[in-house]
Amino acid sequence: MGSITLKNVRKAFGDVEVIPGVDLNIEDGEFVVFVGPSGCGKSTLLRLIAGLEDVTSGSIQIDGKDVTDAGPAKRGLAMVFQSYALYPHMSVRKNIAFPLKMAKMPEAEQEKRVAHAAKILNLDSYLERKPGQLSGGQRQRVAIGRAIVREPAAFLFDEPLSNLDAALRVNMRVEISELHNNLKTTMIYVTHDQVEAMTMADKIVVLRAGNVEQVGSPMELYSRPANKFVAGFIGSPNMNFIEGEGAAKHGAHTIGIRPEHWQLSTTEGAFPGTVGVAEHLGSDTFLHIQLDDGTPIIARAEGERDIHHGDKIFLTPQEGRIYKFSQNGLAA
Repeated sequence: MGSITLKNVRKAFGDVEVIPGVDLNIEDGEFVVFVGPSGCGKSTLLRLIAGLEDVTSGSIQIDGKDVTDAGPAKRGLAMVFQSYALYPHMSVRKNIAFPLKMAKMPEAEQEKRVAHAAKILNLDSYLERKPGQLSGGQRQRVAIGRAIVREPAAFLFDEPLSNLDAALRVNMRVEISELHNNLKTTMIYVTHDQVEAMTMADKIVVLRAGNVEQVGSPMELYSRPANKFVAGFIGSPNMNFIEGEGAAKHGAHTIGIRPEHWQLSTTEGAFPGTVGVAEHLGSDTFLHIQLDDGTPIIARAEGERDIHHGDKIFLTPQEGRIYKFSQNGLAA
């Protein structure tokens, strides 16, 4: 079991309130991603759950038990950091077994758990190597293996892929998702990368300045953002926003259109503009366009679209794909 409940959890460092008050319920077995810009409080919230930071007020429950004042070791959680935190002089086998050795678990059980974790993570042939002989992705798998052997109520990941190159990030993203499917254990994952959030999460928690802006499935947040901040943060490339006369025509202070929701024409359309940079990615081309009123826009076109810098272009939002926002940024 690994349900986690936060009730009006606050955290202040002196006079600075980092988490103003969060209520959140994480179901057993869910993969939940905390996402938001740097400094939004997502790592602090994770550390509060782990017991690495003290709660200023409010309560944290794990499986219905109040653990607000319990130390990290008493919470039954396992944390994986971006720095791996491996012992360089120990073999992979000893690194994975280390928390079990500290708990004075019988050696036979240690071996059994290490073998099980190594098999899940494809580390069988690396058990006698030292961390310095491994790639970044392999070292991260060792760190995850050290968490698995503890058989925790939940795994807590703090930006675990930020030290990896782009290709390895994609591979590890898939591996961690597969791990969740296999273990069925609750996972809380912190990232500033909304692509990681969209591709991995059952449920996303979007944070800004310590406040929860919206909670929902990836497609809920993509299709029905609660406000302009969530709309602009979820989706890649970011949603386009238009104000002024272009928004007033649709009865809103601001309208939002995603890059993939434009119809493009060289002859007529709702918003005339001029093509700047065209990013050709193979299957897609992303066009950076300046509307005639000066608004910068990104539009997605098919990969083989013959379009060039300086071309005149007209954009029309697809039917039913216009997001409307009030002056205070709430979805209208």
